[in-house]
Amino acid sequence: MSRTDVRKTYKLYIGGAFPRSESGRTYLVNDASGALLANASQASRKDARDAVKAARSAFGGWSSRTAYNRGQVVYRIAEVLEARRAQFEADIVAALGVGASEAGAEVDAAIDRLVWYAGWTDKIAQVDGAANPVAGPYFNLSSPEPTGVVAVIAPESPLLGLVSVVAPLIAVGNTCVVIPSQPAPLLAITFAEVLATSDVPGGVVNILTGDAAEIGPWLASHMDVNGLDLTGVTDADLARDLEVAAADNLKRVRRPGVEELTATPELDRMTRFLEIKTVWHPMGI
Repeated sequence: MSRTDVRKTYKLYIGGAFPRSESGRTYLVNDASGALLANASQASRKDARDAVKAARSAFGGWSSRTAYNRGQVVYRIAEVLEARRAQFEADIVAALGVGASEAGAEVDAAIDRLVWYAGWTDKIAQVDGAANPVAGPYFNLSSPEPTGVVAVIAPESPLLGLVSVVAPLIAVGNTCVVIPSQPAPLLAITFAEVLATSDVPGGVVNILTGDAAEIGPWLASHMDVNGLDLTGVTDADLARDLEVAAADNLKRVRRPGVEELTATPELDRMTRFLEIKTVWHPMGI
């Protein structure tokens, strides 16, 4: 007996929920051959504001968790992604037109990247912090703390690129609003389903599909956004404009540049969005 396929609806991911864009707009997403895959929500300025509000609300609880617990949660994301690897492999094949082995390699790399950052959550303080020698009877201790809400324009790699920018931010206690690859956004929303079932509190990661040139300026100029990661920006003029907008409230900015995503990650993706707090304490008290 024949039946009608149940087609998946791709929405935004804000505050742990999957709302449609408040504007009602969508855009067509095609596969590698040009055939229609689905309609994706096209986020608006209001959606961006809602996502920042959700990220700010989640920041206090997420940043105050122990580093070990954040590591458990990030590792759980890897576990759930591993369990759904067949779906992600099929989606990568459809989106990019690559072979099954290449799609499998990207999923493997994304899972391994999550495990790598999960292992660093309770170790980064030992690397980035210090006990400072001072002239006087004091303890002087420097320790890293998360920056806050970070807006991210993810690279075109629809899964590994997304994981590579999100995992280090949440591992150290930040929350984020992410604009994924515009041509291949469907994997980002499917990845949001993984986040929603991996003990990640609502609002820690928010995903807005759509045009980075439209959404990016609203996030870059938002006064409640503390950091801006421009890794996925390929237009030099857009990158310059976003940096100028970010300067209004002295956001930390990671500038765009060519990156080899398959290479072993470096700590810079975590330390770039950390603040250093130094405490003085008298000895003997």
